[in-house]
Amino acid sequence: MLYAILCYNEENVVATWTKEEDDACMARLMEVQSSMATRGKLGPVVRLWNTNEAKTLKKANGQPAVFDGPFAETKEQFLGFYIADCESMDDALDFARELAKANPGAGSYEIRPLRFFGDNKLASTEMLNVAAE
Repeated sequence: MLYAILCYNEENVVATWTKEEDDACMARLMEVQSSMATRGKLGPVVRLWNTNEAKTLKKANGQPAVFDGPFAETKEQFLGFYIADCESMDDALDFARELAKANPGAGSYEIRPLRFFGDNKLASTEMLNVAAE
């Protein structure tokens, strides 16, 4: 089953990391990712730009309105995500625990099973193969 592992942290803290600190964190995360990737169990891994680069489209009174940045004001921001093919929620949690060890400071990981809908007929392994191309 595919799981989305959503990564949250305090953007203002992460933004203060030096290039060396950021590079070291990314290297540790790549080490964690490598075992999933070599087994063909890792799909897209995405690091988002900062929230000041974002827009939110919110529908009000039936009409869409565009706002700068994320709409919710929170202490932690959504900074990126992984798509992982895991046998169970426990396996997805184990992967998230390893990611958390590699990432310094606070933060959180939200793990959600993915559901396919509409005409999307791709099985989990097919989805990962498409993502790797």
